[in-house]
Amino acid sequence: MASFPADERTILLVGQLGRMLKALSEFGAGSALMAGQITPRRLFKGLHPDLKATKILFSLKRRNAETIFGAIAAEIEALGVRLLDARAFIDDQLATPGCLTGRSFPIDREYLDHGIHIARECARLDIGQGCVVRKGTVLAVEAYEGTDEMLRRAGALKTDDALFVKTVKARQDFRFDVPCFGQRTLETMREAGLTAAALEAGKVIILDRAAVLKQAKTWGISLLGFE
Repeated sequence: MASFPADERTILLVGQLGRMLKALSEFGAGSALMAGQITPRRLFKGLHPDLKATKILFSLKRRNAETIFGAIAAEIEALGVRLLDARAFIDDQLATPGCLTGRSFPIDREYLDHGIHIARECARLDIGQGCVVRKGTVLAVEAYEGTDEMLRRAGALKTDDALFVKTVKARQDFRFDVPCFGQRTLETMREAGLTAAALEAGKVIILDRAAVLKQAKTWGISLLGFE
């Protein structure tokens, strides 16, 4: 893990926007990149908004990842700091077209297309960026609770031949809220009894891709990149 001098890093609580902007100015940053995750429930519990964040939250009529992070991005770029695409420097960690786990994908094309359609419609309606379908039936859609909870709900139903689909919004702002698929999601799929997932190629980040694909093969979980 890289280390930095104490005067070149700062630790913030979620919501300390004013302090973050001040730190970027003091660092003389020319660019910034959003990495990691802030769970949606933080908006209701565990948030520590300063005056700057409070002002932004009260100005928003809709509060979701796109509006909140979009407002934060505007504040960052108002300082003259360019906010980079969150996929910058990690091209080799993105989903790519085709079956990623080295064998034929077990879901029929008709049912795959149905799942992609449902996921994209949910994203278009700003509900979420994922869904679970089975043979033309929607088992669960991702909403504010997040991916893992959606997978657990789907797991309570009939999961043989079920498919998890992860996509992005039609006008996705790739500076923030880029969908990810990692070890934890893979573990949740296994617990839920789901054995197939389709991820939008070039857009969904597979965290520690090599390790995830290796584990997926071991557990018999098929992963596909779709366009």
